[in-house]
Amino acid sequence: MSIRVISGTAKGKRLKLVPGDSTRPIMDRVKEALFNILNPVLDGSVWLDLFAGTGSVGIEALSRGAGRVVFVDSSRLAIQTIHENLQTAGLESDARVLRMDAFRYLQRGAGERFDVVYIAPPQYHGVWKQALLHLDEHPEWLNPDAIVVVQIDPKEQESVPLQVLRAYDERKYGRTLLWFFENPGE
Repeated sequence: MSIRVISGTAKGKRLKLVPGDSTRPIMDRVKEALFNILNPVLDGSVWLDLFAGTGSVGIEALSRGAGRVVFVDSSRLAIQTIHENLQTAGLESDARVLRMDAFRYLQRGAGERFDVVYIAPPQYHGVWKQALLHLDEHPEWLNPDAIVVVQIDPKEQESVPLQVLRAYDERKYGRTLLWFFENPGE
């Protein structure tokens, strides 16, 4: 399997996969659908790619006009892969790559606010829910009208008691569910 940048300044660039089976890269058709949905908010937006893996989602965002992306992953191999993929795409200047546990990153307090947060953790560990709840409890991470996208297997979906964030859409593509939440703003 290979992944590529679908559109934008780095269109057609082939991206490396993280060695081993610790990540689940997003399939091209799911990534295409994701960016068709998010296209209206892309230009100049600031992204947080949690559990970034290959970095493919954040790289696609940069290629399509996002202003900046912060990539967070705890795996040394994933971080190395993200750096290589950013270099291949020629998008290093608008990226910040952090080797860190996603929850340690979130618990250190919001240093900046994001327009889009993408959560695609390892399957079946429930960490997507923890990350979503943390953002709900700490909306200072999010700009008004920010979007949080959770990528999970549909079997992982369960209700989440949210106070601030509001689910507004979900799309299923085979064994991938994209679940969209918004910060209703101030």
